[in-house]
Amino acid sequence: MIVYRLSRGKFKNDLSGRGAELAGGRWNSKGIAILYTSESIALCTVEIAVHMPLGIVPADYHLIQIEVPDDAPVQELTLEEMPADWKSFPHANSTQEMGDAFVLGSEYLVLKVPSATVQGTYNYLLNPRHKNFRDVTITQTSPFEFDKRLFVKDS
Repeated sequence: MIVYRLSRGKFKNDLSGRGAELAGGRWNSKGIAILYTSESIALCTVEIAVHMPLGIVPADYHLIQIEVPDDAPVQELTLEEMPADWKSFPHANSTQEMGDAFVLGSEYLVLKVPSATVQGTYNYLLNPRHKNFRDVTITQTSPFEFDKRLFVKDS
């Protein structure tokens, strides 16, 4: 399975989940490392855009293509399993608890979750603590330039 992520240049080869561990996110609490990836380049772009202040065009980003072994154990959370507040902004503790349980349980390498930003698409969260995480590899990196129209108000 191929998944994608957008990352600042200096972190383009870092799959540790350390950034999410330091900041926390929708699917993890601070102190829990997890690697956020998406099913498509377009979804990665939207996921970055929703976190940027209007008027700021992200610079020095790289697109990372990541290969996850096809036989990797995947836990999938369906819309029916989501708590009522799963798409809230700011994110809810309920989704962090679900992601933390995924990481700490270490049963699955991948957690497939619906995107809160683009209906009908999925993000793939990777568990750096899983015994098979070493089999996750970066297959390609390339500089990525965002379309300014996503970030600037038309004058």
